[in-house]
Amino acid sequence: MALSTFFTEPFYSLADFDRLFDEAFNARTSAVAPRQQGDNSASRPMRPRMDLHEDQEKNLVTATFELPGLSKENVQIDVRDNVLTVSGESTISSERDEKGYSVRERRYGKFSRSLPLPQGIKPEEIKASMDSGVLTITFPRTTPEQAPKRITIS
Repeated sequence: MALSTFFTEPFYSLADFDRLFDEAFNARTSAVAPRQQGDNSASRPMRPRMDLHEDQEKNLVTATFELPGLSKENVQIDVRDNVLTVSGESTISSERDEKGYSVRERRYGKFSRSLPLPQGIKPEEIKASMDSGVLTITFPRTTPEQAPKRITIS
C-alpha cells in the first residue's frame, strides 16, 4: 500500500481492513499477485455491506445486505450445513465506454457472504425479501428445542 493512500483516504471502513488482511493472507498462501499500487478500487472483489441484528424478545435474527443496482433475480440464497450463503453477480453494462474515467469506485463481479446459522434451524423458517437494493433475511435465533429449560429442585 502506498504511503499516499493514508493522506488521500483518511477514513477506513471495516471492508478496507478485511481487504488488507485478505491481501496479506493471499500473498502467503497463493500464487496470485498482490494488488498493484496503480490498481483501481473497482477491480477489487465486490463485498456487500451487511448489518446483523438479534432481537432476544422476538427470538429473531435479521441480516440486512446492501446490494445496490441488483434485482432479486441476480441474488441467490443457499443453506448448507447450517451456513446461510448470499451470492450473486453485478454486471457491467455492455454499452459502457472504457475510456475517459478519472475515478471508478463502483465494483462489479461475483460476490458471496456467509453466515453461520444456529443449530436446528430449518430452511423453511428462513424468510427473505428485497426492496430497492436492500436484501433482508430473517430467521429464528434459537429453536424451541434449544430454549433453556428450568429444572425445579425437589
